[in-house]
This record gives sequence, structure tokens and C-alpha cells, in this order.
Amino acid sequence: MRRRQRSAWIAGTLLAIGLACLPLLLQIGLGRSWVRIADLALLYTLLALGLNIVVGYAGLLDLGYIAFYAVGAYVYALLDSPQFGLHWPLWAVLPLGAASAALFGVLLGAPTLRLRGDYLAIVTLGFGEIIRIFLNNLNAPVNITNGPQGISLIDPLHFGTISLAAPHRLAGLTLSPPLQYYYLFLACVLVVVFIALRLQDSRIGRAWAAIREDELAAAASGIPVRNVKLLAFAMGATFGGLAGGLFAGFQGFISPESFNLMESVMVLCMIVLGGMGHVPGVILGAVLLTVLPEALRMLGDWQLNHLGRVVADPDDLRMLLFGLALIAMMLFRPAGMLPSPRHRREWRKDARP
Repeated sequence: MRRRQRSAWIAGTLLAIGLACLPLLLQIGLGRSWVRIADLALLYTLLALGLNIVVGYAGLLDLGYIAFYAVGAYVYALLDSPQFGLHWPLWAVLPLGAASAALFGVLLGAPTLRLRGDYLAIVTLGFGEIIRIFLNNLNAPVNITNGPQGISLIDPLHFGTISLAAPHRLAGLTLSPPLQYYYLFLACVLVVVFIALRLQDSRIGRAWAAIREDELAAAASGIPVRNVKLLAFAMGATFGGLAGGLFAGFQGFISPESFNLMESVMVLCMIVLGGMGHVPGVILGAVLLTVLPEALRMLGDWQLNHLGRVVADPDDLRMLLFGLALIAMMLFRPAGMLPSPRHRREWRKDARP
């Protein structure tokens, strides 16, 4: 037992050192743009962890999850931009955005409690599109969201007078804005991972697992299915709203087109490919599906440098490889790249003749 604890402590220490040094190595070796890609990977990890509570833990197929991301982003943008002339502190805007997203999660969950599977997916898909269209048209008769033009000049993430959009020196090291955003996002991801792991092993997590496996049996066992489902929607939406607020402060500009259906599908693919219901697998799926598409964009430069022209469009090639990866995963690793031990045992048992 002591040896196992010592090994876990050493592994955790090495992982912490690696995560702390990763953006510095990326900036030195590949440039500052790859640090921004790492920032986006952490934001998508937050989104995937939130959706994993709804889909992976509770088994509720949600195709409109990006709506909560939009709610958190627009709350931040409206309260921290010249749109209304408000510039609220970060400690007030981020919790308010997360709470607003949680409220929308409850509003979505309340009328859909009796729906399951495909029917729930269709309803949540419609909810996500309604939110996007609503934001797109909320510029008349009173201009609130600035419609399809979006909201620009959003205040960057800041702590009092310290803005993360400006470089700062710490212990003789100059921290660029992407580096500062990276460490802030990493801290948020670690907090959310801790909460997700605690929820998974808690009584609420076991209730979600019971509902996922058999809702009727869970209700017959005395589990308050209605309240537990609403809690899953609210918790998942909270993390989505937090990620949305961070995205608005990081990007400085948002528009309804940033929150379309493909974003919801992409976050769902991160969970499925990584390992549904398994936090390490979800993180792996989020990182891979954020980094690999950006790496494939380099194929355009490679073709120009070596072939003199672009033979295969990088965007088309990226989607082709993405589709092939999905097919291969469903055929050979249906439980995901890094499934939970229980799912791995179940799939091995089902695969036996």
C-alpha cells in the first residue's frame, strides 16, 4: 500500500511539473500560437467535463450543451464590455455566468424529464438552436446582444488592476498573455476535475449511474429521479457557463456563430472518443480533438513548400481524417480510447463468443 501511494505521489508530482512546463516548452519550440491552442484545449476540457456529467454520469444525451457555453460567454460580455458600459470585476462576473447557465440547465431539464434517448437528443438540439437564434436576433427593438455582429472590445480576464492581456514579469521570467491564460485555465480545470471525481464516488454519482443503467429500477429503489436529473443538468451547465465566461474574456469577441450545433457535436465526440464517464478519458479526448485538427492545418504550408501548390485542402482533409477516426473508434474501441475499468470489463465480456 505504501509503495502504491509513493508511486501515485511521484506520478502526480511529475504530471504537475509537466503541466507547468508545457506552455514554456511550446512557446520556445513551436511558437506562441501553440500556447493559444493549449489554452483552447483547456477550455474544451472544461466543456467536456461538464457534458460528461450529463451524458457520461447520468446517461442523458444532450446535443444542445453549447447553449450553456453561450449563456456564460454572453453574461461575461454584457457585464464586461462597452456594450452597456459596465465593467464588473471578474469575481462577480464568472460566478454569475455559471449561475445563469445552471438556471438555464434547470429550465431545459424540467420539461424533458420524461424523455429519453433520441427524443431527449432532439429536444436539447432544438434548445441549443433556439438560444443561438435568440442571441442572433436580440438586437431589435432594443439592442442587447448586437445581433450577428457580436460583441467586441470585451474586457480581458483581470484581477483588479492586473490584466492577463498584458505581459508581466515573475521571478525574472516574462509571462506572455497566452501563458497567463494557460495557468488560469489549468487551475480551473484542476478544480473541475476534483469536483467531477468527488461527484462520481458520491451518493449523487451512484444515483446518476443507477439512472443511466435503468431509470425504472432506480425509481423503484427510492432514488428521486426528477431531482437527480435536474441536478445533473444544472451541474453540467454550471461548468459550461464557467467555460463560456473564460472564453469571452480570452477571445475578446463573441458572436452567435461561435456557438453552433457543430460545437455541441464536437464536445460530444470528445467524450465518446476519450471514454464516456471516465474523467482521464474525457480529458484525453478533449486534448486530442483540439490539438490534432490544428496540427493538420500545417499540411497546407507543407504542400506549398514542397509541392508548390495546395493539392488537398487542409480543412477537407481534416474532416476526412476526423470521420475515419470516428469510424475506426466505433469499430475497434467502442468504449473509447481510455474507458473506465468497468466499461472495459463490460465490453470484453460482450465481445466473447
